[in-house]
Amino acid sequence: MTLDRLASDPRVTVRTPGTPDTAGEAVVYWMQRAQRARDNPALDIAIELGNLLRKPVVVFFAINPFVTRANLRHYLFLAEGLPDLADGLRARHVGFELRSYPDHRLIRFLTELQPVLLIGDENPLHQQERWRERIAEEGRVPFWTVDADVVVPSALIETEQYAARTIRPRLHKHIADFLAARPEVDAEVPYGRPSSGVPVAADLLAPLPLDRSVGEGTLHGGRAAGLEQLRHFLTHGLGGYDTRRNHPEVDGTSRLSPYLHFGQLGPREVARAIQTSGAPPKAVEAYLEQLIVRRELAVNYVRYNDAYDRLDGCERWARQTLRQHRFDARPQVYSAAQFDAAETHDPLWNAAQRQMATTGWMHGYVRMYWAKKILEWSATPEEAFDTAVTLNDRYELDGRDPNGYANIAWAIGGKHDRPWPPRPVYGTIRSMSFASTSRKFDSASYIEQHGRE
Repeated sequence: MTLDRLASDPRVTVRTPGTPDTAGEAVVYWMQRAQRARDNPALDIAIELGNLLRKPVVVFFAINPFVTRANLRHYLFLAEGLPDLADGLRARHVGFELRSYPDHRLIRFLTELQPVLLIGDENPLHQQERWRERIAEEGRVPFWTVDADVVVPSALIETEQYAARTIRPRLHKHIADFLAARPEVDAEVPYGRPSSGVPVAADLLAPLPLDRSVGEGTLHGGRAAGLEQLRHFLTHGLGGYDTRRNHPEVDGTSRLSPYLHFGQLGPREVARAIQTSGAPPKAVEAYLEQLIVRRELAVNYVRYNDAYDRLDGCERWARQTLRQHRFDARPQVYSAAQFDAAETHDPLWNAAQRQMATTGWMHGYVRMYWAKKILEWSATPEEAFDTAVTLNDRYELDGRDPNGYANIAWAIGGKHDRPWPPRPVYGTIRSMSFASTSRKFDSASYIEQHGRE
């Protein structure tokens, strides 16, 4: 492997070109999105580069308390994953520098340690992309980012895709290549400084200026917990996934989205586990459609659409029909506070909101219903979109994620969908009703499970 071949890997974006500083102390991997020591293309490339140049590799991980709309629930899930991460890096002979506010600035670390080259994670969200742009301008070091959050590198899908049917063949052209087993090598040169210890999560987070208005969820963070959740799904859920995934009362889903969002599990390792599970082919196909095609369609949307978190990011036909029905009489109009408190007339919607607010997770099928009813019961479509984004990002453990933004855009703005027969308020956006939705699963059981305590 040569330097040019590493730089030309389709997963790599060269943000700041330049020759690696062979007098530098170490290759630095600024880890954010891919919080794992295995099945991590960014870490693998950093190690390959270090071995090529005969330099150690160190991971720089910062606890930044100013991530937009993140709160204690999210930081606790992240912090619970750090012991597994530290152990995994140690096993691969990679150094670990854990920094927390107010000593969390990457630029400060780069001045302490003369880097050979800086590796980072790709992340198309607005705030995180601005951070990368700033480092590219101010870092004064060759800087590469690696797309470690998808199976097929996003750059290979060169434009925003209209729907699953348009991205599916583009992904399938590459899936086999990127799911193929790749050997993982360990760092050959040890990092010369002592690696950071990892405090207990509560102690690590206690001094930080976090939003503490939302308590912890019911899922616990960390790679070990994610792998256990994956094993549970392979044993108990995958076999019936194609027929049970839209039944919230029995919940045949994997609940892996928080672990994928924080990068504690990688999509490639999950896909390979599904493929080799021995589950019925229809179940395997149905799950991989969600994990790869639908998930990477969402990443594609956020990467190429700057208005991904606003109604403006949706298709022209959808915005036009919503304008035409802007002044339709709403059956109910609720405030953002009423939605937050699950104070609507609809027991199914209230149960979905309470499941999310209490546990940090909402079943995908009712998640669609939840967002569409926010559209129906809000004064304007723009207000509905903003309410849905705010609540999703506040309560969901997998909030602030391309999948959440794409799901809201689909439900409220027809993104990745097509026009349907017109109805009041919705226009030609696909609608969902309590009666039709409740007939598709045992909604009474779901409502009872998530009733007010």
